[in-house]
Amino acid sequence: MDFGKLEDISGVNFSLPTDHPFMSKALNSFEASTPKSNLCFVGPPIWSNKEWVGKIYPTTAKEKDFLYHYTRQFNTIELNVTHYQIPSEATIQRWREAASPGFRFCPKWPQEISHERQLRGCEALSHAFTNSVLGLGEHLGTTFLQLAPYFDSRQLRTLEAFLKQLPPGFPIAVEFRHPDWFSNPSVWQETLLMLHQMGVGTVMSDVAGRRDVLHMSLTTPTVVLRFVGNELHPTDFTRVNAWANRLKNWYLQGLQTAYIFVHCGENINAPELTKYWIEQLNQQCDFALSPPRIQPKAVQGTLF
Repeated sequence: MDFGKLEDISGVNFSLPTDHPFMSKALNSFEASTPKSNLCFVGPPIWSNKEWVGKIYPTTAKEKDFLYHYTRQFNTIELNVTHYQIPSEATIQRWREAASPGFRFCPKWPQEISHERQLRGCEALSHAFTNSVLGLGEHLGTTFLQLAPYFDSRQLRTLEAFLKQLPPGFPIAVEFRHPDWFSNPSVWQETLLMLHQMGVGTVMSDVAGRRDVLHMSLTTPTVVLRFVGNELHPTDFTRVNAWANRLKNWYLQGLQTAYIFVHCGENINAPELTKYWIEQLNQQCDFALSPPRIQPKAVQGTLF
């Protein structure tokens, strides 16, 4: 994830902002009507990484089997491949068959809808995408709509019209990137209220170079967090500690489900950072999530 990445993070204040006032309203409104579940899903953003063979995948693993092995190490994935192509029925079936029980896919909306057409005139494409991913059945988590960086707050009504044409109850969270959404508190408040009334969630990103997108605003009892680490820098771990504590408080307030996607540079070290996330969540939130089993990679000896 290149968005918001910095080469030098020495001057970044990684402290978590205070919760947006809208959050307590959103969580309280759902707490009484929604059975308490406290679900948590944590995973890296990819499954196809040859560097993981012999590390979290068997040494004999073939690329075609990477997804099968991934779903037995983690319980969710940020499904970026759907950003570039709507998956066919055969592909959806293949993903379902590879998934372990309880695993959740979180597909990203196609860029043709979000970036190229900017949510206009794409009803047929939206119908094709929703029909496709609903085929995941019990393995569908939430979808997330990443708005284009040039899609600003003046287009709020366009976003509202787009969301209204989706199937009732379709799981979706929106990721805002243009700074205008956050620079005007009244506009952001209006946006949150609209999403809350429609049962649509928000996406937060914790990344060094764009602290405004860490808006700490929930509109549903589900949080979607994209956490961008810095190659196991010491701050990665202190940030995770703070997040686990904040999530503990949110669950106590009525949070039902968390989807946490752990980015880490080229993602070679993403399993280690995800493992730390899971260990801290288990410790602070009293979960029993299974951490990935990481094996030290064998290093071929040098011949003398």
